[in-house]
Amino acid sequence: MAEGVGTGVGLVRHGRLLGHALASSMDEHARYGGVVPEIAARAHVHAVRPVIQRALDKAGLRLTDVGAVAVTTGPGLSGALQVGLAAAKGLAYALGVPLHGVHHLAGHVAADTLEHGPLPDPCMVLIVSGGHTSLLLVRDLARDPVLHLIDTLDDAAGECFDKVARVFGLPCPGGPAIDRTAREGDPHAVPFPRPLPGSYDFSFSGLKTAAARWAEGHAGRELPVADGAASLQEAVADVLTRKAVDACRKHRVGTLVVVGGVAANSRVRSLAEERCRAAGIHLRVPPMKLCTDNGAMIANVGDLLVRAGAEPAPLDVSIDPSAPLEYATLHPRVAAGFVAA
Repeated sequence: MAEGVGTGVGLVRHGRLLGHALASSMDEHARYGGVVPEIAARAHVHAVRPVIQRALDKAGLRLTDVGAVAVTTGPGLSGALQVGLAAAKGLAYALGVPLHGVHHLAGHVAADTLEHGPLPDPCMVLIVSGGHTSLLLVRDLARDPVLHLIDTLDDAAGECFDKVARVFGLPCPGGPAIDRTAREGDPHAVPFPRPLPGSYDFSFSGLKTAAARWAEGHAGRELPVADGAASLQEAVADVLTRKAVDACRKHRVGTLVVVGGVAANSRVRSLAEERCRAAGIHLRVPPMKLCTDNGAMIANVGDLLVRAGAEPAPLDVSIDPSAPLEYATLHPRVAAGFVAA
């Protein structure tokens, strides 16, 4: 299960995605302008069994072919995490296979390997989503600790998009709405600030406030939403890609991997490609379907852990809704994944 608005299941064998399925509850949340935890948890309860079966059918496998179960144990919405973990525990116990608790953000990192193969050691990873914006130095994801270089001090980039989209009167989810609307606007129309230009931290709260104040300044007049969306998107993409490329140079890392829901943003992708090419840095970005939360990314972490000989989680493992990313495993969102035997 993933990000509170979707139930995802994937099956992975030796780094190859065999099949995956996703059921979204976004329409149920959109009426309220954002994710409602109770609705998310109930949606997962109803979706988990049919999504498991759809993933198995796509892979041409039976449940008895599953050799290990991986599930997100954190961070995320407590109720949604509980549903995913309960389902994973039941399956692991019934099948007599190992259970692995996976960190949600490790799943995003691993998602890229389903398309581009093993991560180079080391690599720089920019995770950018609704709840997280971080730059990480990653070596062996299954074995080594993850080094946080930059984190957001307040709002994440995706959270900024979502909140400003509501101010602009755009539909939920805000990130894709900003991206679509920005295509008709001028990215230089509004001089939105670039937060913390000389710092190795991210901050998007001030940018969100600047966009809200700009919109308030048009009270009684038509709001040029396309220009606002394009200028906001340009500011976010500028900050993310500039700091990511600077971090690669500083740490002498030749590969940048951009993952997470905001990695699906068209301007983030194009500006990252432009700046990496100019700096001689190899850029890796997963395909759009693997940027947003999905079960395949969690299954892939499970596959990496199994092949690395990682110790399985005990069946009494619990969730950790605010787990920091230190290791890929046992630092418990909600995507349930399966690893095919």
